[in-house]
Amino acid sequence: MDNRLLTIPYSYIKSFFSQGEVRSVKAKHNILASFVIRACSIGISILLVPLTIDYVNPTKYGIWLTLSSIIGWFSFFDIGLTQGLRNKFAEAKAKGDDETAQVYVSTTFAILSVIFTSVWLLFLIANKFVNWPELLNMPQSMGSEISTLSVVIFTYFCLHFVLGIISTIITADQQPAKSSFIEVLGQFLSLLVIFILVRLSEGSLVHLALALCAAPLAVLVGANLYFFRGTYKKYRPAISKIKWSYGRGLFSLGLVFFVIQVAGIVQYQSANFIIARNFSSLDVTSYNIVYRYFGILNMVFAIFLNPFWSASTEAFLKNDIKWIKTGIQKYNLLNVLLVCVGVVMLLYSEKIYTLWLGKGTVNIAFTLSIWGFLYFNVSMFGGKYVSFLNGINALRIQFLASLISPVIYIVIVMLLIKHFHMGVHAVFVASILANINGFLLAPLQYHQIVNRNKKGIWIK
Repeated sequence: MDNRLLTIPYSYIKSFFSQGEVRSVKAKHNILASFVIRACSIGISILLVPLTIDYVNPTKYGIWLTLSSIIGWFSFFDIGLTQGLRNKFAEAKAKGDDETAQVYVSTTFAILSVIFTSVWLLFLIANKFVNWPELLNMPQSMGSEISTLSVVIFTYFCLHFVLGIISTIITADQQPAKSSFIEVLGQFLSLLVIFILVRLSEGSLVHLALALCAAPLAVLVGANLYFFRGTYKKYRPAISKIKWSYGRGLFSLGLVFFVIQVAGIVQYQSANFIIARNFSSLDVTSYNIVYRYFGILNMVFAIFLNPFWSASTEAFLKNDIKWIKTGIQKYNLLNVLLVCVGVVMLLYSEKIYTLWLGKGTVNIAFTLSIWGFLYFNVSMFGGKYVSFLNGINALRIQFLASLISPVIYIVIVMLLIKHFHMGVHAVFVASILANINGFLLAPLQYHQIVNRNKKGIWIK
């Protein structure tokens, strides 16, 4: 073969990833790296789901998913601080103010440590009085196991939230690929531990929790030590750099993110609990398989979208509106492409479920797959506009929408289930209808700010 034929595409690829504005080149490099990392993540998830189901059984896997999502509700104790830190850190770094950036990092670490230590102690006390089997519609004989499981998951959750600040900093520095690598390394270690458990022990929810929680925590500890001794040494948390007064800036911005975050918890993380209460733990498993399957589309989209939040912060501060418009146009084209890919995934979904999980493991209605497909496409459409608005702190409208969207979601989902006797797919239908900010308000707000240069409520 003529070597010149290989030189042409290589030269084109090299030119694509090296030409353009510094911000764009950095984003391209992160997108390329994220593709490789996310491909590994998807591969691990594909292996982990059937392996985990085989270790415990589909019903117990549903219990694990339901309890994990319920404990995930406690993320509102973050009060939006990590998202506030993401913007404050990006702003300080864009201005070259390393001192302020370190203060924000140190203060966030201190505040979250106090909050989650207190919450963890309160949970240990409250856990003794919670009747988990009754709450989750499960046999009373599982009470002791589920209680222990809840402590393991909650301890992991609290530690993960504090140690995960390093991922927030890396993402704010427009390097989401490195943040994703930390996550996928934890997944890989969990996969290895579960693989060993399947061969050495009988199915146990507590052992499963320890495997899925301990490995990511070990990776996060290593990441904190590595980055704060190296690349981010000048931003390393220090007691002397804690300034509680700076918490006001994080809280003022974080409070808005907090309300938005709570709305997201109610609207998206309550699904497993609603399904467990109104259907069964086995239906929780079916729902999550569809969610993971079509969630691959969202994972691919997130690879491209992740750099956009912090890059938008910098671009808007420098009034580089042309770069923002170009970015949105490219994301729109990507949306169209992913819709086409999603249609193919939908048409072959039943065959892929069987190949993935084994014949007869879990029965999934095609209707559930259709609505899962539609849900993620609506989510991706609004995601690019929400990411831009988050980056420039234009949160007022999203804040107001977040006050009513959870109510709309709960009313619709219970109406569909109780009155219209709709199946599990009612959760997807309600999520789509309640996401008024994503498919309506956020695109409108973006248009008013970028295309019409409007101020007032649009920019707040």
